[in-house]
Amino acid sequence: MDNCRSLTLDEIEALEQSGCTAEDWNNISVSDDFNPAYVRNTSFCGEISLGVFDKHIEIEEGFMRHSGIFNATLHNVAIGDNCLIENIGNYISGYTIGEECYISNVGRMTCDETATFGEGTPVAVLNEAGDGNVIIYDGITSQMAAFMVNAGQDKTLHGLIREMVKKDCAARRPSSGTVGYRVKIVNTREIINTSIGDDTEINCASRLYDSTLSGTEDASVYIGNDVICENTIVSAGASVLGGAKLYNCFVGEACHVGKGFSAESSVFFANSYMDNGEACAAFCGPFTVSHHKSTLLIGGMFSFYNAGSATNYSNHAYKLGPIHYGTLERGAKTASGAHILMPATIGAFSMCMGKIQNHPDTADMPFSYIIATADKTYLVPGCNLTTVGTYRDTAKWPKRDMRPHTGRKSIVNFNWLSPYTIQKAIRGKKVLERLRTEQCCDTEEYEYGSCVIRKSSLEKGIRIYDMAIKMFFGNAVNTHPCTLPYSAAGTGEWTDLAGMLVPHDELTRLEDDIRSGNISTVAGIVERFTDMNDNYSEWMWNWTYSTILNYYGIETITDDDIRQITCDAENARAAWLSAIARDAEKEAMLGDVDEELLNGFLSSMTGKG
Repeated sequence: MDNCRSLTLDEIEALEQSGCTAEDWNNISVSDDFNPAYVRNTSFCGEISLGVFDKHIEIEEGFMRHSGIFNATLHNVAIGDNCLIENIGNYISGYTIGEECYISNVGRMTCDETATFGEGTPVAVLNEAGDGNVIIYDGITSQMAAFMVNAGQDKTLHGLIREMVKKDCAARRPSSGTVGYRVKIVNTREIINTSIGDDTEINCASRLYDSTLSGTEDASVYIGNDVICENTIVSAGASVLGGAKLYNCFVGEACHVGKGFSAESSVFFANSYMDNGEACAAFCGPFTVSHHKSTLLIGGMFSFYNAGSATNYSNHAYKLGPIHYGTLERGAKTASGAHILMPATIGAFSMCMGKIQNHPDTADMPFSYIIATADKTYLVPGCNLTTVGTYRDTAKWPKRDMRPHTGRKSIVNFNWLSPYTIQKAIRGKKVLERLRTEQCCDTEEYEYGSCVIRKSSLEKGIRIYDMAIKMFFGNAVNTHPCTLPYSAAGTGEWTDLAGMLVPHDELTRLEDDIRSGNISTVAGIVERFTDMNDNYSEWMWNWTYSTILNYYGIETITDDDIRQITCDAENARAAWLSAIARDAEKEAMLGDVDEELLNGFLSSMTGKG
């Protein structure tokens, strides 16, 4: 809206004849081409700015109506060109409304000077009774949130990050509520202190309070019927609908929350999908999925996770309060009826079944089954590597990334065999070999932490971990020049920072730079994360090269070594695909699997890397 001017006497008279009133007509400014014919039965209070109403806008597909303002009370509001605002039950106050918006049948829509729009809200994830360790803001990434969680035990470091976020939020905070371009708000009861981005649709919501809806032209936000959001940020491409209730939450890019799901003090990132159940103090990293009414995610860190029906977590020992928490590393699953007593750490790509009460730590046993039976918890190392489920999961995630290709915020590395998982497989293999030696080779069961490993499972686990290691090595030497690494960067421990695979030393270096003041802004931290991800290939090769030397007991990688590594990888891959094929055929024998479907799956496996 350009070239504002005051109303003319003729325009004031026309507005009054159309049932309009104003505390002071002099406080109303309009565009040069303003036409009062499309403003009727409207009360104006405070400072008002109006655009032009000279065209029709689409309010439903194929249904056009002329823009204008009808049956409304406006207080300190600026309205862009060609909006249609009608039938406002109470009033709209303190908002700047963009062009071509449709706002109809809204009870109250107000914003005051106390509004934070949900930014800067401390969210206590993992430890439900703890301090707010994640400070949410518009644009926070899964990496930034996980970094805050990791820094939570260091009050100095966390305080510095908190101050950066506080300054960043203050610098961006608008002086009034904002409604972006082409926003649609209909049949909604109450919107208070909420910032609404471009192309957002709010349809039949109950209450939005101190929140941010970050819709964009490429990735709109949808808020549906009976939704309540308080102190919550909803990111581009996300939808919250079907009576969902969110309090002190962050909903990331392309996430879905619906069918009555309720969440408090939880964060959801990058394509997470939540229906029916509940979450409390949950850190749901990329591709976390929960579909079932009886499922509760509480006090846990998850990513690439699928919750079975009636999955439950206990974070309360009924002594010191709901303070316990745990981690299900990337790719973990829980079967129907699973119940895990926190604290617990479940290794990457593992499956949990039954009521697991003994607080296992299987971080160094990836791709495992953890099965609780009576008073025992059985660990079946590595077996999930050779199942159809894991095979399909690792293929589907990249295809199900619904975020727009431009402007993605959270970093998601889809590599399932990586320094992160292979370092664990190597340690797991060594542990199993040590158990076999130390606990007598004649025993039928081995003790590992609080778990039991059957002899047959131990022997099979050693073979499966060796298979995974050799497959990874073979892929690395065939996709990367087998040259001596330029540096030792990345040759130590690796970690999964909520979707980004990174050497732990690099995170330590980032922490040191924040403490020293070399990095003092949120943008600086985000830039460092981007640099880390850009260096993944180089650092991965550095780690792989040194690990190959140790695993094969060689001093350098020669052409003969490459041929041997490649041959080992081909044999390992053949054994892996054969095991998956057997698992698929085993499932088909249960019935309900069409022969054509099975054959199609088996034929598709030849292209899997």
